[in-house]
Amino acid sequence: MTVTPRPPAQWHRVLTLLADVSLFIGTRSVWARAAGHLLPVAAVISACYASILVCGVLALVVRRERSLARIDLCVLVTAVVLALCALTLYHQGSDEADLTAQAARELVAGHAVYGQSWPWLFGHGVALTPTVTGGYDFTYGYPPLAPLLTAPLLWLGHGGTPATVVATVALVVGTVVLWRLLPRPWRPAATMVCLGFGMLPVYGRLGYPAILALALLVPVVVRWPRIGRGGRLGPAGLAQAACLGAACAAQQLPWFLAPFLLVGIHAVRRGELGARAAALVVLRVVGVAVTVWLLINAYFVVSEPGAWFTGIALPLTQGAVLHGQGLVDVSLYLTDGSDRLDWYGHASLLLAGALLVLFVLFVRRLGPAATVLPWCAFYLATRSQDGYYLMMTPLWLAAAVTAPPSEFAGAWQPAPGPLSGPHRRPARVAAVVLLLTPALVGSALAVTGTPPLRMRVAGVHRASAAALSRLTLLVTNAGDSTLTPHFTLTAGQGMDPYWTVVRGPAALPAHTTARYELRPPTGTYGLPRPGARIRLRAFTSSPQTLSSTYVRLRPG
Repeated sequence: MTVTPRPPAQWHRVLTLLADVSLFIGTRSVWARAAGHLLPVAAVISACYASILVCGVLALVVRRERSLARIDLCVLVTAVVLALCALTLYHQGSDEADLTAQAARELVAGHAVYGQSWPWLFGHGVALTPTVTGGYDFTYGYPPLAPLLTAPLLWLGHGGTPATVVATVALVVGTVVLWRLLPRPWRPAATMVCLGFGMLPVYGRLGYPAILALALLVPVVVRWPRIGRGGRLGPAGLAQAACLGAACAAQQLPWFLAPFLLVGIHAVRRGELGARAAALVVLRVVGVAVTVWLLINAYFVVSEPGAWFTGIALPLTQGAVLHGQGLVDVSLYLTDGSDRLDWYGHASLLLAGALLVLFVLFVRRLGPAATVLPWCAFYLATRSQDGYYLMMTPLWLAAAVTAPPSEFAGAWQPAPGPLSGPHRRPARVAAVVLLLTPALVGSALAVTGTPPLRMRVAGVHRASAAALSRLTLLVTNAGDSTLTPHFTLTAGQGMDPYWTVVRGPAALPAHTTARYELRPPTGTYGLPRPGARIRLRAFTSSPQTLSSTYVRLRPG
């Protein structure tokens, strides 16, 4: 009797097709550059186009699940080849890559890595990180795993090239691992999310250490509610705990995810084994993770303990100016600033704490969202860049497929009287509102602050008809504190370099007016096209404030 092979599910075909189609995104621009610089790479990309087309046809016509699985593998291989082709053309990196590669060079030379300023890496197209103190951060501010992995590859070239190779290879390896660990019909989604949309490969080519952290978190998140099942970690659980520690030694973002995972593991294991056994499981996970983290950081803990601690905490303490696509845009673009910018950071921390408490209270409902919840807090932060969200989206997929609600059905939840009584639904709504209110109040304080400085252009000195050499301002401090302003002009989003104060007081007392003469950072400031809106901004660090106004500066 002949057994007819079972045909693949239609949703599996569609998922394969979507993964295949996603490879078109951004490929043409890479091919165009290759055609003008590296013809062999352009030929390989053209072959990848053929692969995409053939896979698209076969995904819709093959009759067996095994055949469609082979198409999924072909789509993955095509995506990896395209990512490596793009790396051969775009490998200069960014400020993150330059800092990582320089840290690796200093490490190889036996010099200190943390607390060292490398201003020569920046400028000439390399982004700066301005701070509210009127300066820029030129130091390495991440845990040391990325420089350690970059050090053996310094022979690849100058600049940030070694770091971009590490990040891109880590992304490719993480993609392959996620593809392999997912159930077979879901594997095309890994190709699509990690390599297909073109988002993450760009961050890899920019050399972001967060991509390395992502790759290490992939095996941690896949089936994470099963860690410690039966009270034993086993080889798989030990490996997951080790990867968690390594991820925390690569970049700071895993620090925000780890508490949610540990709380979730405790809740699931406590529902299965009881309080004591669950606590022992979590302690083993923490012990392995901390041991790996310490081993990676050991050299720096011994050789430069103070600078190392300050360096890995730098993103939380550096006082970088507002930037991102979150709530800070209210003060950056929709209003003229705020004298309560610190409350953005306070609100972010309050929201992170509230979400963790809600996760503990309602883990059966919120458990599947453990890999998404931590990033919600960044929407309120002073640095709310979309990279904080999108670089971790493969973890969302991994949890959605391998940590469904059924994994949390028996998880332990604390049951305070009002939350488990006959009126538990209103009580739970009240608990959610109560826990989120402090973050909402902090956000409201931040966005409703008033700009403390009133600024007016009093004079313009031109270097030419289309460029300025000096700008004179009348600045009034309407606040109750002495402020030290730092000025910049920006046309569009983001922030241009600070202008130099040629004349004017460094500190402006409360309720006083002073005249400031400013010089552009490069000596001259080219005026934008007519009709462009120019934003004059003044940051202060203590207290942290922003004052902005639109100014009319026209060529002529």
